[in-house]
Amino acid sequence: MNRKANIVILGASVGGLTTAIALRQKGFENITIFEQRETAVTIGAGIVLWANASKILDNLNLLPEVKKIGGQIKNMERWTDKEEFLGSINVSEINTVIGSTSYSISRKELQEILLGKVKNLKIPVFYNHKALQLSCKDNKATVLFDNGTEIKADILIGGDGRMNSVARQYVNGDNKPVYHNFVNWIGIVESDKPIFSNAENVLDFWGYGERFGIVPINEYKGYWAGGKSLPLNSPLKTKNYKEELLKLFATWSPKIQKTIQLSKEENIRYIEVFDHNPISNWYKNNVCLIGDSAHAALPTSGQGACQAIEDAWEFATALEQAKTHEEAFTAFQKKRVNRTTAITMAGRELAKSLFNDDPIFCNYRNENAKKTDYNLATKNIAQLWSLK
Repeated sequence: MNRKANIVILGASVGGLTTAIALRQKGFENITIFEQRETAVTIGAGIVLWANASKILDNLNLLPEVKKIGGQIKNMERWTDKEEFLGSINVSEINTVIGSTSYSISRKELQEILLGKVKNLKIPVFYNHKALQLSCKDNKATVLFDNGTEIKADILIGGDGRMNSVARQYVNGDNKPVYHNFVNWIGIVESDKPIFSNAENVLDFWGYGERFGIVPINEYKGYWAGGKSLPLNSPLKTKNYKEELLKLFATWSPKIQKTIQLSKEENIRYIEVFDHNPISNWYKNNVCLIGDSAHAALPTSGQGACQAIEDAWEFATALEQAKTHEEAFTAFQKKRVNRTTAITMAGRELAKSLFNDDPIFCNYRNENAKKTDYNLATKNIAQLWSLK
């Protein structure tokens, strides 16, 4: 593929930024990113860069920066709301199978690492550019933005998110996300004094139609998500989040109460959770989808940002090896579609179980969790997440 091709990326999130970095590493010279938001803001509190994603960041020479500020995850512990131990996934074993280390990190800090690299590579990012319309003619893609700007590209990469992706609308004819009847309150917690006695373990508490997860980054800092089965536009959407969370999880583990208490109100967000139905075709003419625009998964998949990072590497590799963009798009989709579909559906299955509010079902679920062969469960997760 011509290394001087004019490549435009819609979206300056994890997927778009990582794709730009990967393309430049492969020798592509003319890359431009357009972002609809006015500034470099992040959605979400934090993420775990599981071993499959950190392996790619290592290939992109980004892992040293992650190591400086990220925490290392060794286990994922599962508990009931009454602090009955359900079992633990051995993350160290997953790391061994995949051949890299898993790190917890705030989204803000990951975004800063990626933006710093993009700036260093002199890849321009234009903010306040919301795409309104895409079209393709004479082997060029044209994008019209809401500020009146119009640009043309040899290749247009749609990384403009799950909620209203213009690129997905163009490729798929529909970009409507699917609501799964639960919300997440997410937040960052940090203190001058140690918060976590064991900063290597993720804690996942299961209730009746409710869930609370805590992910340490280090002794003094971590992020969390409290989830509840709720309809769209619930009255809780406009309540004082911290106050409501303290009520909602009042009888749960003291660790949850402490986490909420130490979180600043301005660091807590309310998110109605959507994903997308898998689609079999990710490209049309000169436009190709990546990340959430192609395969948005629920947070219960644990792999949303990680799969966007995988997309970045695989897309750049496909484009490097292909003679035409059509050949590259075909190879990229073939490589990624089955894997991302499996991860999306696994996330849906877990969410369906976690946010079921029937006590009989939940008690049965918990008893089954206690009987789970966690060595086998660890191997299955490692197989699902392994790069192939």
